[in-house]
Amino acid sequence: MSIPGDPRAFLEALLRAALAAADPMMRVPSALPAPSPGCTIVLGAGKAAARMAQAVEAHYAGDLRGLVVVPYGHALACRRIEVVEAAHPVPDRAGVRAAARALALAEEAGEEDLVLVLLSGGGSALWTLPPPGVRLRDLAALNAALLRSGATIGEMNCVRRHLCRIKGGRLARAAWPAATFTLAISDVPGDDPAVIASGPTVADPTSCADARAVLARYGITRPRRVLDYLEACPDETPKPGDPRLARSHYRLVARPIEALEAAAAHARRAGVPALILGDAIEGEAREVGRVLAAIARSCQRHGHPLTPPAVLLSGGETTVTVRGAGSGGRNVEFLLALALALEGAAEIWVLAADTDGIDGREPVAGAIVTPDTLARAAALGVDARAALAANDAHGFFRRLGDGIVTGPTCTNVNDFRAILVRAPEGGAASDQKR
Repeated sequence: MSIPGDPRAFLEALLRAALAAADPMMRVPSALPAPSPGCTIVLGAGKAAARMAQAVEAHYAGDLRGLVVVPYGHALACRRIEVVEAAHPVPDRAGVRAAARALALAEEAGEEDLVLVLLSGGGSALWTLPPPGVRLRDLAALNAALLRSGATIGEMNCVRRHLCRIKGGRLARAAWPAATFTLAISDVPGDDPAVIASGPTVADPTSCADARAVLARYGITRPRRVLDYLEACPDETPKPGDPRLARSHYRLVARPIEALEAAAAHARRAGVPALILGDAIEGEAREVGRVLAAIARSCQRHGHPLTPPAVLLSGGETTVTVRGAGSGGRNVEFLLALALALEGAAEIWVLAADTDGIDGREPVAGAIVTPDTLARAAALGVDARAALAANDAHGFFRRLGDGIVTGPTCTNVNDFRAILVRAPEGGAASDQKR
């Protein structure tokens, strides 16, 4: 059985395989609907929206016009679909303008027209349209509090759906009686259409009361205007069975599991067995790091769940409850906690990265842990435990030169984690499976 001679290069190749499997140019064309008898209006939001728009322009037979919004630095050239940029993850005025224009274009659509919606991770922040009585700075403050609270993406987007005039089915409601056809790339555990970009074209099963419960759960009591609006709830989101959503159709074109399967196939072609532990793993990043470190050690010591050499793959979206002033994202926090749990275990290498190319707010996708990560840090005078306590995992891996930089990938299928386990020098443990 082949054993990778360069573990870092091997793990980076697995990441590239995962990203290639989620490339919108590969996933969108076969999912496109038939051309509309009327006009086709393309509206989109998210980190993959520009690449998805390029795929539509290259492969859609009908007439097109429209607008998509992406984070700053993610724009790509399109001929017929306008691409604009806005802030992520905390919304700004550019995102408000983009959302208002998108809603207006949807409202203009006639019964013979088609509104083709392109959604991917990041769409919740990029399409922000405050309801009456709520200001943009209120929503920015709320988003910042949610991001620091440890709330899951499902919980955050439940709140967002009830504080925006485009989310939670409202875009499809505005387009009615025109048909709406949504192509989405999932970046959320469970691939729930109501959670992806906060579900602007699907019915919302949650209520304002659910949104209030999320804020109460995490002790978020400000801004006051937000809580007052959710208490009054003057405009609930469209619910399942709403006739104005009867012509709204939805198709997932890329999912996290498919990216993991592509990485697993690449590993097996290299002669290394691969096991996907799950594509929807959630929880505090540091706790997930400790759990996966224990699984890697079990693999090495006992041959469970695989006999080394082996690759353990997983995805999902962890959370970070921010208590320090560091610059860490969830993937690097996962890695730092894992490194501490491994305690320098030999022959275990780990890569974790956000598939959009940005982990947290740093222009770094993630990092890699090697058997000598802690030793090299100590030699540089870098305290791993102090960095974890300060939520400064990016700073930690920056000092070691172990960051993974991809630049914007123009896709987003959530977090990617790969653990390469080889048998320790001298052979496997006595109780390891043969």
